[in-house]
Amino acid sequence: MSGHPGNRGEHVVGEHVVIVGASLTGLHAAEALRGGGFAGRVTLVGAEPHPPYDRPSLSKRVLAGRMSADSTGLPQRQDLDAHWRLGNAAVALDRDTKTLTLDDGTALGFDKLLIATGTRARRWPDTAEAALTGVLSIRTRDDALELQARLAARPRRVLVIGAGFVGSEVASVCRELDLDVTVVERSAAPLAGALGQWAGAAAGRLQRGHGVDLRTETSVLALEGDADGRLRRVRLSDGDVLDVDVAVVALGAVRNVEWLAGSGLAIDARGVQCDPFCRAVDTDGRPCDDILVAGDVACWPHPLYEGLLAVEHWDNAVRQARVAATTILHGAVRAHTALPTFWSNQFGVNIKVVGVPGRADQVAVLQGSVERAAFVAAYGRGGRIIGALAVNTPRALDAYAEMISSRMSFPPDLNAADAPDPIRVLDLAVPAAG
Repeated sequence: MSGHPGNRGEHVVGEHVVIVGASLTGLHAAEALRGGGFAGRVTLVGAEPHPPYDRPSLSKRVLAGRMSADSTGLPQRQDLDAHWRLGNAAVALDRDTKTLTLDDGTALGFDKLLIATGTRARRWPDTAEAALTGVLSIRTRDDALELQARLAARPRRVLVIGAGFVGSEVASVCRELDLDVTVVERSAAPLAGALGQWAGAAAGRLQRGHGVDLRTETSVLALEGDADGRLRRVRLSDGDVLDVDVAVVALGAVRNVEWLAGSGLAIDARGVQCDPFCRAVDTDGRPCDDILVAGDVACWPHPLYEGLLAVEHWDNAVRQARVAATTILHGAVRAHTALPTFWSNQFGVNIKVVGVPGRADQVAVLQGSVERAAFVAAYGRGGRIIGALAVNTPRALDAYAEMISSRMSFPPDLNAADAPDPIRVLDLAVPAAG
């Protein structure tokens, strides 16, 4: 996976850029470096043994059997002339000596370092229950291969723990395969954390309408196995005991920052803090010119939102990787100010989001009809539009992105031909800015 560079500029010749994280962010950063004329050495370090691949496909097309996991590889649009260290995780960073230590004991020196270690699936907290055969998560290609095989074997019932986007997509695939599926969610509705209770209630009706046994405000008390260590039952807080063969733990993600302990960088559960130019921030709040952060593991200040943003979506990973590459090449000249955007397909519905609806205190449907599952809802906070949700109307979101970026007041007066009459503004619980 290495070759020779094409026509490149001569600046930064001889420098060594190490990218920790050989997935979407790392790949696009390397491409942006080479495309920007970087002629030095590039090393990509990846904990997984696989070359970069597309993760969103795993919980959709791969699980449904419409795409093989081997077909999820991301295309390399140019010869990167890079050295790849796949199957090696980073375990320590020494900023003073500019040295990265890998799990095989290798010490890599660098001139510039990009941290793009992303996230991992949050595991089931009971170690013995998590070790039962049939208890799975879905984050990696290997996860998807195992879960797809188990779904193809037609289990009696699938349990999905957590009704966020990944959990809901897995439940959708189960119903597409005509498998019985129970979804257990501690909050009052699926997708509520990202879209609020109002949209979550609509998502709940959609799931139940497609035959999902959705248990909201319910917890899993115990996963039980047989004498051979295979999952057989689940005990729920509503008193039910269900026979299940497969449990998918979809409880969100954990950012891969533990290896940075003692590095002096500002890290917490939200990830590695960086400035708008993707420069890592140290514990004294100072940006580090030689250490960059991008992708799911990063948290940073955005001019449109309070506090720090931490975004785990494809579009943000690509855009932030390019900003990080620009900072490596030219310094702090280009800030990362793009709006978060993400999408999901589930239960025959296309969902697309721009901005940060999860921080809103109000919501209003401005176009279309919720009952017909084709609408656009705008989200506001403090009298300003901060996000928008489009269901089966993805083209409408570009206009809403412009409204968010221009800090338009909420609710915006659109005079849309398909606007509900009257437009109702609903109050939402206000989450903390972080």
